[in-house]
Amino acid sequence: MLRIPGMPLLPGTLFREVNKVYYPKSQTLLNFRGIPMLSDRQHPMPVDPAGAVVDISCPPAAAHALYPPRSGPRLPPWLAYDKKVLSFRAYFKQTLQENFHAPYMVRHVKIYYYLEDGTLEIHEPKVENSGIVQGCVLHRQRVPKPPPCENETLSIIDLNVDKTVLIFDRNYHIVDCDRFTRNFLNKRGIVVPDPVMAAIDPAEAVRKRGQVRASNPPEKRHPFAQFLKYDRQILKFQAYWDDRTDMGDVRKLEVCYYLADDTIEVKEAHIRNSGRDGPTVFLKRGRLQREFDGMLLPGQQTPVTLLNVLGSARNVRYCIDPLNLGSKEILYYSQRDLQIGSVLNVYGRAVVITDMDPFTKQYYRDHYGIAEFTPIPMPTRSDVCKPYDKSGRMLPPFNGWGSYEDSAGNCMSIVIKRPKTDFRKFIKFDRYVLRFGAKMLSTIRENCERIFVISYYMSDDTMQVQEIAVRNSGFLGGVFMKRTRVLMPGQEKFSCKQPQYYRPCNFFIGGTMSIKDFIFHLVSADEFTLMYMEHHPEQFPHCNMELILEKVRKALEPRMAQFVSSCVPDCTDLEKKMEKRTVFVSFESLKGALVALMGNTISDHEIISLCRHFSGEQAPPNACARDKVRASAHLEIKRSLWNGRDELMEHFHHINPTNKPFLPEAQVRSTLRGFRMPFTLELIDNILSVLNRNDCDDIEVCDLMNFIDVSCTKGCDMPPINYAFELCPKLPFQYKGRVVDFGCLLKALNLPLNLPSSKAQPTNMIGDARILPPSAITDC
Repeated sequence: MLRIPGMPLLPGTLFREVNKVYYPKSQTLLNFRGIPMLSDRQHPMPVDPAGAVVDISCPPAAAHALYPPRSGPRLPPWLAYDKKVLSFRAYFKQTLQENFHAPYMVRHVKIYYYLEDGTLEIHEPKVENSGIVQGCVLHRQRVPKPPPCENETLSIIDLNVDKTVLIFDRNYHIVDCDRFTRNFLNKRGIVVPDPVMAAIDPAEAVRKRGQVRASNPPEKRHPFAQFLKYDRQILKFQAYWDDRTDMGDVRKLEVCYYLADDTIEVKEAHIRNSGRDGPTVFLKRGRLQREFDGMLLPGQQTPVTLLNVLGSARNVRYCIDPLNLGSKEILYYSQRDLQIGSVLNVYGRAVVITDMDPFTKQYYRDHYGIAEFTPIPMPTRSDVCKPYDKSGRMLPPFNGWGSYEDSAGNCMSIVIKRPKTDFRKFIKFDRYVLRFGAKMLSTIRENCERIFVISYYMSDDTMQVQEIAVRNSGFLGGVFMKRTRVLMPGQEKFSCKQPQYYRPCNFFIGGTMSIKDFIFHLVSADEFTLMYMEHHPEQFPHCNMELILEKVRKALEPRMAQFVSSCVPDCTDLEKKMEKRTVFVSFESLKGALVALMGNTISDHEIISLCRHFSGEQAPPNACARDKVRASAHLEIKRSLWNGRDELMEHFHHINPTNKPFLPEAQVRSTLRGFRMPFTLELIDNILSVLNRNDCDDIEVCDLMNFIDVSCTKGCDMPPINYAFELCPKLPFQYKGRVVDFGCLLKALNLPLNLPSSKAQPTNMIGDARILPPSAITDC
């Protein structure tokens, strides 16, 4: 096969050799050491010393003319200049024979030069209503130069700005080029001049002068053009019709003016329980006449007038009056006639416009310059009934059948409907359960020793009471009350008022509640309940630290010295000693001091919240072992055959162009989840907990990459486990508030102590902290 140098392997560029008669086939089998085998070796491609692979059979054609010797592209042109095109803007003049105003016409084109094969293409942009065929002027091909160089083709040296090129007996004058073309030619040493002005089309210049000279004709309103411009645009006005007769009333109306066809429609807004529950259309959509003298009889209004009617009933000859004498011009209402305060004659009914909507106000402000839109009050009758107040409706008393909501739904509508549940609340608080430990208050001694658990479900405000079985107590235990809503005590059952049920704010440690005629005393709560109540102090006033501190501050202000002495028996020079060391007191001592001074004004839950807020205990350190977490991560990586470590490192370089050694935890977490690493959410939390961090709690990137690297080191064997519980047990810190930081509490109260000073005595010390039980006499 013969091949044209510089052309890619495309159909039409290969030719068959006529003189070739021997067509050998490549050897596919070989004998290696007496063993026949398949020869699948590939011959290596020729490599250039510069490092680029070249094709000997396709040398760069006409590309070396732009470069010094041995400095041109070493790749074939079809590969080096693939998808690189030079674009020029040009024009040519076409002679006109029929038009005497202009001897020629200027046509603008775009010249594209493809660098990969030296082909040329000319395209003329289409212009609407030009009357000529536009589009592709010259298909992509190599263009020969004009004589006497017809054996050569046009190259990029022949194309430049402010240069005329002869292409197939037509002169194209180049006026400009794009930015890529200018940069490409400048880098190759070709100077590109500045853009030049294109020639002016004489016919277009004459046409523009004629448009300037012509006077502005009056605007013609075409119905279809008006419909397209103002479709779905309606001017709405508030109006009324004063029909206060013996059986009439003031009718509230809405006037709609359609800009698409200048029609008017009037709707009526019925008042509730007015007796007019029929159609709301007061006037059907149509053009409204200005003057109305009564209904015309049949034949009084005709489109044409007939003259000289001759003949019988079958053979009739007549003549139409061309002047239409005797007809009366009918005037219709337009948008100029509709303003606030205008009175419309709607077929004998005086309709007064009182107000308009915002769109109508903006329309009149833009088109007519009206800025004042003061509404007019609508008259009312003295005997008009008051508007219906739904909130003041009294329902019949509850009869005890079903629930109150069922009875209310039966009274509100004829068709009985099921009471609606708050689905959003159910989705938000699903599985949110507040659990409290309680004891029964009873005159029977055995009942006082029973232990109960009261569960409050926040998704639907229901309660459940379970009894804890105690051995040899005589009570089986189990479900004491099924899950249901419980009414608050002190309400009348069969009444018209909506009953009140127990809410989360009614639960607190130390409070009592009446459930099904049984009185329970709340004595404790689980950790989740205490944490939830502390995180939502706006719903639970017994956990609002600001209110508690304010209450304690007002109660202890006159007796601050007595409070401190009851918590710390020997408290002389306590202020000076707290500056050097930390003072702790137990929960029992602080509770006894507060109860002794405040009595029943402070609840047990408030004391517990205060001690938990100023707790001196610390949570235990993280129980995650780095070796076990790393072994678990390597096990998951090997089991899923994940090998995207290089892509992960590249992404870190992309989001961290300055190569910061530490990144925020949220950014690292989103990256690990975005790369679909074979880690569960619990395992990702464990990995991030054992990585190196800085003072700002940011994660070290290099430590993370070395942590998930399975190629350098071999991790220890790790059996498959449940990463949510077994790898790093996450036990809640349940012993919060047993020891109180007394110094922080005194600083929060911000009250003068007024304590006496004396000599220091020996104390029980544990490091820098000291435990001061109320019974021990220690130095503060």
